Amino acid sequence: MSVDKLAFDRHELIPAIVQDYLSGEVLMLAYMNRESFQVTLDTGRTCFWSRSRQELWQKGETSGNIQEVKEIFYDCDADTLLLKVKQTGPACHTGERSCFYRKID
Repeated sequence: MSVDKLAFDRHELIPAIVQDYLSGEVLMLAYMNRESFQVTLDTGRTCFWSRSRQELWQKGETSGNIQEVKEIFYDCDADTLLLKVKQTGPACHTGERSCFYRKID
């Protein structure tokens, strides 16, 4: 699929769900723009758009907790990505393996 066929939102972003390719555990949700998506394709490692810093963010750049992309899927509306990755170290900035470690009771 061409990046041009993806349905980026009005901010030119698309949500990217990141999942462990072996266990199926959901690790995180981030956003990609066209450039970060292309960097991900070119390098085989996840790259996102940081909405807070307004810049590209290569996962693991400072922490070493990289995500090696194994597969990329897109949903039926082409407005959400699912990246299956081999995670090195924790995915969450808190040190937890997944960003989804808290449960609502």
